[in-house]
Amino acid sequence: MARSKERRVTMRQVFTTIIWPRKNQLFLGLFLIIISRLSGLVLPGASKYLIDEVIPSNDLTLLGWLIFAVVGAIVIQSVTSYSLTQILSVEAQNLIAKLRSQVQQHIIKLPIRFFDNAKTGELVSRIMSDVEGVRNLVGTGFAQMIGGVLTAVISLILLISISPMMTLYVLLPVAIFGLVSLKAFGKIRPIFRERGKINAQVTGRLTETLGGIRVIKGFNAEAQEIKTFEKGVDELFQNVKASLTATSFVTSAGTLLLGLASAGIMGMGGYMIMKGEMTFGDFLAFTLYLGFMIAPIVQMSNIGSQLTEAFAGLDRTEEIMNTPLESDDKKRTISLPVIQGDVEFSDVSFAYESGKEVVKGINFKAPAGSVTALVGTSGSGKSTIAGLVATFLNPDSGKIILDGYDLQDITLDSFRSQLGVVLQDDFLFEGTVRENILFPRPMASEEELQNAVSAAHVKEFTDRFEQGLDTLIGERGVKLSGGQRQRIAIARAILANPRILILDEATSNLDTESETLIQASLKELMKGRTTFVIAHRLSTIRQADQILVIEGGKIVERGKHEELISLSGRYFQLYTYQARI
Repeated sequence: MARSKERRVTMRQVFTTIIWPRKNQLFLGLFLIIISRLSGLVLPGASKYLIDEVIPSNDLTLLGWLIFAVVGAIVIQSVTSYSLTQILSVEAQNLIAKLRSQVQQHIIKLPIRFFDNAKTGELVSRIMSDVEGVRNLVGTGFAQMIGGVLTAVISLILLISISPMMTLYVLLPVAIFGLVSLKAFGKIRPIFRERGKINAQVTGRLTETLGGIRVIKGFNAEAQEIKTFEKGVDELFQNVKASLTATSFVTSAGTLLLGLASAGIMGMGGYMIMKGEMTFGDFLAFTLYLGFMIAPIVQMSNIGSQLTEAFAGLDRTEEIMNTPLESDDKKRTISLPVIQGDVEFSDVSFAYESGKEVVKGINFKAPAGSVTALVGTSGSGKSTIAGLVATFLNPDSGKIILDGYDLQDITLDSFRSQLGVVLQDDFLFEGTVRENILFPRPMASEEELQNAVSAAHVKEFTDRFEQGLDTLIGERGVKLSGGQRQRIAIARAILANPRILILDEATSNLDTESETLIQASLKELMKGRTTFVIAHRLSTIRQADQILVIEGGKIVERGKHEELISLSGRYFQLYTYQARI
């Protein structure tokens, strides 16, 4: 995407959505900053008074009060600084937590097509890292910026009151420094934005590497993966190097310009003291106030870098938050409380890429409670049809009718709450066997859980585990065999008690013994439910009410097992080929 077309968050958006809703904390923080900064200005004033008034008069009582005032100001500074950090830093972390939740909530509701084109690790980075920078908008960074401006303005007024000429001399390098900073930070923001992208890509690749460690080791590809990661890390380093170069230039320019100003002030002040136009106390106060004005200006380079990073992260967050959700489809207004399960495909076509249809003009009916089997070679369009039934995909043309309604008019919640899916490589979450089966219905009773466990023959292997159903299965169920994972997935579907069931290669990972056990469970599970079965093992679909043979995205044959065998066509070829195997 060209940079000119990228979404950029404006200061107005940040103010209305982030800063203003937290005005109470920020106003309290601002009040504390004012108290803190004013307390900080006591020392320069007291120093001038000490040299010009107290010491010449030898007044010990006045000296005591002066020291008391300075100590009091220091204590106030410490207390306000601590309170400021507690109030604003905690609120900043609270905001980060809320933003992470909002981004995760948005991402998880995006269409399947979005996830087909995104890396898991990259999305993790978008959720966890991109929002981190807002701590500088709500936290102490923003507060320090306001406090710095306030201190600089008050110090400027006091400097003018001591010596307008010396103050005018100082303002010239300060103005040059301000212009340099504005120019530099304009160039840094795209660098920070690019860093977010690179960081997401590196995190994405690392997540894939760790997830596929068995494949990497199996092909002795460790060196290759190390090289790929090193390349990504180097890209990240080069980006960080570019931003450090820019920010260090700003800081160095500030140090140089303000250092020259200080040297000039030394000369002018010394000359004026010699001429009797300025007292030594005035010069000391001027020097200290100058430090109070210059310090926050130099500090602005760091704060400016932090705020620039925050805006770059918010740019990327805004970009993803503007990606349309599945539920944004305004046509989906019909909520069906109970689905009967009559499904009809009417001239349905679909393409992942424009002009390359993978499903072409599909027409068939699946009456409520029937079993429809989809068979064909890999890439023929079987899983795409299943994805269309599950509303993971939407037809490019034609209609899918559910109980007389266009499936695209039915709300996703009311449909998917009555949908069950068992996939070939069904995903199991890290945790226990029990937690994975209860996933669709966490509040299900123990009796319902045990019925699902029994029906899917999960006890056949959990009884051998010391912890039974409470056995930890590892990430993605890595500690279980393929057949064991599949039985847990089927138990999960049984517990969900769906009206429409999709079995995508549901018995492909089962050994002969497991398959025999599962076939009976699936038969019980499919009873009274509209079921779509995709299977390479044709023996698993012999009892289907209708078998659709898919080739090249079209239905080339349809009928029951015996009918299709008698045709001696494509199904017959597939079946007899497998029988020979």
